[in-house]
Amino acid sequence: MAGGSAGGDWMMPLSVLLKRELRDDIFEKPDILHGVANRRKKGEDMTLLKTECQRVPGNGRTTFSVFALFDGHNGSAAAIYTKENLLNNILCAIPSDLTRDEWLSALPRALVAGFVKTDKDFQDKGEPSGTTVTFVIIDGWVVTVASVGDSSCILESAEGSLYLLSADHRLDGNKEE
Repeated sequence: MAGGSAGGDWMMPLSVLLKRELRDDIFEKPDILHGVANRRKKGEDMTLLKTECQRVPGNGRTTFSVFALFDGHNGSAAAIYTKENLLNNILCAIPSDLTRDEWLSALPRALVAGFVKTDKDFQDKGEPSGTTVTFVIIDGWVVTVASVGDSSCILESAEGSLYLLSADHRLDGNKEE
C-alpha cells in the first residue's frame, strides 16, 4: 500500500497512523469523534451509529463501535433493510466464545458473509431498490472497514491529515466488476 491523502488514489496502513498518534502516550482506547454531513433531501440515505456494542453480552470490557452509511438508490427500501439487518448478519457469522484476537481475525470473513446474506435476503423480497454500504467497526485501536459502492470512509488524524480507508466500487471504473 502506498501513502497519501484522501484526495488521491492512495492509502496508508492504519498501523503507521497509529504509531504517529501514539508517539509518547499509551491509551487504552482512542477518542472517537463522528458526524454526518451532506445529507440529501431524497430520504434514501441511512446511518447506523452504535458506540457500545458488546462481543460478550453483559461484559463492558468487550465493547466495540459500529458506524455505517447506506446510500439508497431507486428508493430507500434497500438502505432501510440493510441498516436493520446487516450488523446482526455479520455478528451471527462469528462463532461465540472467541477471544478478542480470534474475534478480530474472524471479522473480515464475517463481514463478507453478512454482506452476502443481507444482499441475498433483500433480493428475495423482489424490491427494485439498491444501496451502497460503508461499514466501520472500531474495536480499541483496530479499525475494520468494509464497503460496496462509492461511499467513502475517511480517517482524520489528530493533526488534521485525511486518509482514505475504503475503495470505490463502480462498474464504470473497474473492468473486473
